[in-house]
Amino acid sequence: MNELVYYAASIIAMLLVLIPHEFAHALIAYKNGDMTAKLQGRLTLNPFKHLSPVGFILCVLTGFGWAKPVPINSANFRKYRKGLFTTAIAGVVTNYIIAFIVYPVWLIIGKYVVTNSESVAYLIEFFKNIFYLTFAYGLSIIVFNILPFYPLDGFRVVESITKETNPLRRFLQKYGRYILIFLIVESYICYLLMLYTDLPYVQYFDIFGYFRKFATNIIGWPIKALWNWIIL
Repeated sequence: MNELVYYAASIIAMLLVLIPHEFAHALIAYKNGDMTAKLQGRLTLNPFKHLSPVGFILCVLTGFGWAKPVPINSANFRKYRKGLFTTAIAGVVTNYIIAFIVYPVWLIIGKYVVTNSESVAYLIEFFKNIFYLTFAYGLSIIVFNILPFYPLDGFRVVESITKETNPLRRFLQKYGRYILIFLIVESYICYLLMLYTDLPYVQYFDIFGYFRKFATNIIGWPIKALWNWIIL
């Protein structure tokens, strides 16, 4: 039952992370003069417009993944550099704001909400998982998105500073998704081995485990430090 509660909360948490992320890209591109995303129906919070089946499943299972990249045409930006920069960072900034909001809610529920009812206890645990996983996934997605592989935001940075004929750019665009899937699956296999076996040193091969720790311990430290000081 606890595992079902966890995975149900994971699905909701990932929607709360991925959908606002993509919506923010579309909105800021539109504000900078590019209507491409709006004309293709991406200026919306409708999850079916944004979700990538493979990326979403990987997100729920591992905490890392992606949604469909929002289409933009940087030639439409009124100010090219400003438009490119603000559109590129819109998603991760949104994720950080959401993480800042949900973390204290998780703290408050854990500290003040108690019950003697088993059914209510499951409901409380469900919401606690939603808020904490939204916090953790949001920070992980921030770190994950700086990687220069298509379809992540980091690849957009590569696009902005290279020509279309650049061989590295073409390689990252063609094979980036497969590299990401390999790295995510490798990390998940390491996680399962750590969970169900006593194999030594597996943790040192968990590539995205390092990203996860960096996200929560470094990127998330200001959020945790502030709200822990206020609430606890």
